[in-house]
Amino acid sequence: MAPVGPHPAVADVRRAVREALADVQEGALVLVACSGGADSLALAAALGFVAPRMGLRAGLLTVDHQLQPGSAERARTVADIGETQLGLHPAEVLTVTVGTEGGPEAAAREARYQALAEAADKHRAQVVLLGHTRDDQAETVLLGLARGSGVRSLSGMAARSGRYRRPFLELPRATTVRACQAMDLVPWDDPHNADPRYTRVRVRNRVLPVLEAELGPGVAEALARTARMAREDADALDQWAESAYQNCALSDIPGSVTLAVPELEKLPDAVRRRVLRRAAIVAGAPSGALSATHILAVDRLVTRWHGQKAVDLPGGLSAVRRYGTLIVAISPIA
Repeated sequence: MAPVGPHPAVADVRRAVREALADVQEGALVLVACSGGADSLALAAALGFVAPRMGLRAGLLTVDHQLQPGSAERARTVADIGETQLGLHPAEVLTVTVGTEGGPEAAAREARYQALAEAADKHRAQVVLLGHTRDDQAETVLLGLARGSGVRSLSGMAARSGRYRRPFLELPRATTVRACQAMDLVPWDDPHNADPRYTRVRVRNRVLPVLEAELGPGVAEALARTARMAREDADALDQWAESAYQNCALSDIPGSVTLAVPELEKLPDAVRRRVLRRAAIVAGAPSGALSATHILAVDRLVTRWHGQKAVDLPGGLSAVRRYGTLIVAISPIA
């Protein structure tokens, strides 16, 4: 007797996409970012199946980073698969120039997301789907742990972030590979995904296998579960800090923020430091340049006050304590 229904892996990826798009308005355009690898190819195929059944329009974006010979041809092939085999329209190649700031991985990611955002704006897409899996989430958590970046970094990637959605964060990479096999789709294996020069590749091919071998199976799933719990905690702390900021702020304008020290002193460390970070960013500090070291130095103006001088912050700012207030403003503070 012939099997009824799709292969289990195909059913899993389709169900994940359907659930991720459950609240999208009928007639809206959903785009999928597809590199041609197993994860994004399975995602594109699932979207091509699910979207018309939900009354949605579906298209595909593929980014040519111009980092490898033949990249333009491969990107065109991915777009053709999306259009002719998967029924995705538009199916567009986005050609980008990757810079050098922050290293090759960060620079490529920055160029890719900028191109995706511009294309989504141009096509007026409501949602852009990304193919990150549970394995990617586990790698992200390990990288955050290695950097000592705190609970927000350990929370990994969000299932939803603005227009971006990641339907596969609960699915292992093995499911997307099996889904492609079941749908007779041949993924492209990017050589960069095996290049040990990249930190994430070393985590994927060396660190995680060692953890699985030494600690037993299920490490990736446990790390992804940790990310979910850490995100819930971080979200709750951020909400508390937002309310606390409103109570502490005596003035709140770009270039100068004044906070009441007595109100800051009442807060738990984790909340107070979030308030201080928020104040610095509102005053004009670049968030990417604002480190934990900066925030801890400002925090000492509240918790270990002994008349110390102002603390220098990125963006030409200083933080100084005066007469029961903490002032974060453009330097110098007169």
